[in-house]
Amino acid sequence: MRERRWESAAGLVFEDILHLGDRLAKLGLKPAVPAKDIIGYIEEWTVEGPDDFDKLDPWATEDVTLVHVRDHWQGDFFLLAGGYHTVYQRHQAVGTYCSISHPWRTAEVLTRHDQRGMLWLGFRHAHSFIRVRLKTTEVITPGESRADHERALWLDERQRAFQAAIQILDLPIDAVRDKDMVALQPIDATVPFFCSWPDAFGPCQFEYNSSDPFEFLVPASKLAATCGSELVTVRNYLTGFSEEALAEFADVAPGARACYRCSVHCPLDEVPEILEAIQPDGRLYATLCEFQTQELLPAGDDASAIVGLVGCRGTYQVEVRLNRAPLPESQMPAWIERLIGLPVTYAPLPPFP
Repeated sequence: MRERRWESAAGLVFEDILHLGDRLAKLGLKPAVPAKDIIGYIEEWTVEGPDDFDKLDPWATEDVTLVHVRDHWQGDFFLLAGGYHTVYQRHQAVGTYCSISHPWRTAEVLTRHDQRGMLWLGFRHAHSFIRVRLKTTEVITPGESRADHERALWLDERQRAFQAAIQILDLPIDAVRDKDMVALQPIDATVPFFCSWPDAFGPCQFEYNSSDPFEFLVPASKLAATCGSELVTVRNYLTGFSEEALAEFADVAPGARACYRCSVHCPLDEVPEILEAIQPDGRLYATLCEFQTQELLPAGDDASAIVGLVGCRGTYQVEVRLNRAPLPESQMPAWIERLIGLPVTYAPLPPFP
């Protein structure tokens, strides 16, 4: 689900994070205390190779994914994806996952949606998938009404953008209007098909699956080709593979930057040690407190809120995420600043991590 998000400036130290916990507790909330086990999320941790992951051995980790990042890339998507797919076939097993992301563009210039979206071509055990995501110009979460006066425009653009991608991919999917929302429906109801990343106007992403591991190689290449000669960032995601397999993936197209993403379990007061382990540019997210906003704003709309920390390069920020705004838009920054005692700016997460 899409989220509203605000963050403080960088430059906080860990003691500031602990003091924030005390502040939230005085408001009647239940923040994590230093000894409490929490789950953090690490991303963009650049490494020389898989051996670097041993730095996290003192902590339990999950969903470990090695990402090959190619910035300013201009090449043949079909050949790159085919190379990774060939290695995947040699090492596939239950629990392995390989995908490649590449931007795509709508031919039409839109006003509420960016021309650039993202596609993922992926391979899991015994099947392949194509995933398509749209980027909106702003985040209007489910239940928010502040863009209802432009609902017809949002729906029309959403429907046309999805139809453009579906036509290029030649997929049997209908993009329709249903109860004042955009809905996506596969022609064959038995096909594994998933919609996600919803906002106030319907899903922003779909995933279509096939038991044929080769089915989407050519269609995905056609969609990627809508970017023309533009320099793009391409990412390959590798989960569940042996070091031998990872070495083979690295040889497909040498020169990519390797980085890890994963979940990590630790007591809150060990967060600085983890941040030190993923230096210099690894980013760590962790939740300090979850609550319903009506606990503090009984007269406002109820929303689910998370106050969390973001650590990178030895310093910290505070983030506040909500599934919807509980107050009128003009009142939100001031309320969040009173909540955490810090100035904030509106900062949605990037749509294409």
